[in-house]
Amino acid sequence: MPTARARFWIAIALPLGLWLLCFLAGGRDAAWDLQIRDLVAVEPGSTLARNSAVFTQLGSAKLILPLTLLAAGFLAFTRKRRAALLMIMTFGGRFLVELQKIIIDRPRPDVSRMLIATDSYSFPSGHAANSMITFLALALLLPVRQRNRAIAVGVGLALALQVGASRVMLGVHWPSDVMGGWAFGMAWVMACMRLASARPDAEPSQPIR
Repeated sequence: MPTARARFWIAIALPLGLWLLCFLAGGRDAAWDLQIRDLVAVEPGSTLARNSAVFTQLGSAKLILPLTLLAAGFLAFTRKRRAALLMIMTFGGRFLVELQKIIIDRPRPDVSRMLIATDSYSFPSGHAANSMITFLALALLLPVRQRNRAIAVGVGLALALQVGASRVMLGVHWPSDVMGGWAFGMAWVMACMRLASARPDAEPSQPIR
């Protein structure tokens, strides 16, 4: 039976493998990226377009950064180490995402297909990666009852998935950009939790085992 260390490396290898696949086999020359983009694209002015524009804001810096600072401020009064870890996860992750964009330099889809304006590089999707990092980090680090931890993680994953999907539906990212962002965000959170030897906190009234 695999040891805890082996299970960790397997869990890290899977999203990093997906990231690498999306990096090597995605973009404007990838037929599968084009096909999925055309399949999920929404019409301008449609209800789906309006809903996608709302969901994409959940991954924007103007929402995620204040949310992170509020959560870190709360943790600073109860679990200072957790507050520092949350800041490292979110701000360190954002830095690495932007660094990847600059180094990889992948062009975005055609401007004529975009329903919202954007001008940065394409891979990985910052909205997908940063929402995955932030919502997962909040679900794992904020004190909730242990029996509700899986629910919190599930809600975080659902929000991050919806944010990423909205980027493809609005025509501003290739599907591989979004999947690469999700994969990086998940791997980064797992790595940070492991390196910090962190386990999700129990509620203050409960003993931490």
